[in-house]
Amino acid sequence: MLITRHAEAQAVLSNPRYVPPPVRQDGAEGTLAWLRARVSRFSTGPAHAERRRELVALLSGLDPAALRSAAEALTRQRGGDWRGVPVAVLGAALGVADTRAVPAAAAGYLSGEESPQADAAVAELLKLAGVPVITLLLQAHAATEGLIETALKHAANDQDLDPPPHETPGQDLDPPPHGTPGQDIDLLLCETLRQDPPLKATRRLDTRTGDEVTIDLVAVNRDPDATDPALGHVPHLTFGHGVRPCPAPEHALALAAGVLEGLLK
Repeated sequence: MLITRHAEAQAVLSNPRYVPPPVRQDGAEGTLAWLRARVSRFSTGPAHAERRRELVALLSGLDPAALRSAAEALTRQRGGDWRGVPVAVLGAALGVADTRAVPAAAAGYLSGEESPQADAAVAELLKLAGVPVITLLLQAHAATEGLIETALKHAANDQDLDPPPHETPGQDLDPPPHGTPGQDIDLLLCETLRQDPPLKATRRLDTRTGDEVTIDLVAVNRDPDATDPALGHVPHLTFGHGVRPCPAPEHALALAAGVLEGLLK
């Protein structure tokens, strides 16, 4: 089933009956499959709750403002070569100085595509940190770098960033966001998350029927019937909702904003 309406997406994401599609549990120790079976993103029930608590505890010791400043400084230090900056900054804050193995491990983290390269990278990371820290590093690479790349694409349009539109039923969907150097970085990120999220869809499994549900985040985030009058636009669900929200939206946005400030200001 495909969901494109905001209210229906909120209902699914708020109902524990809907869980992430299961990942295989028989991967050899230290491999990507083994890791995916032990992270909060792909787990359910008490295991998910406990693993998420571990992430929240780690994140509670990190100051988003400090991450933002560090990401901006490192981006400038590297002369604008921003790839790897979010992971390097987060890794340093979490006590992991060498994050070179992260990209190879992250390549199949979300998709589950296994490879000898990914397995070797996971093995290297396990020498440096535990599963919760590795989880955060992989997310910083896969999701945060995707957000930065998409925001930069729109910033390159070299047009003013329009304020969020007041969508009403019957109106055409607004065009993707765009911004320029000197414009509001936080607004650029917010509108990128809402109108052109790096993750276009998320899936859930209905534990009662066995049916798979796909939530089209692009359509949901632009549903004109879900406009919040106080915000003047549809509140995005890119960071999740309900029983499984992203544990680190502030930290992800801080890292992305710091990189963009280093590039655009």
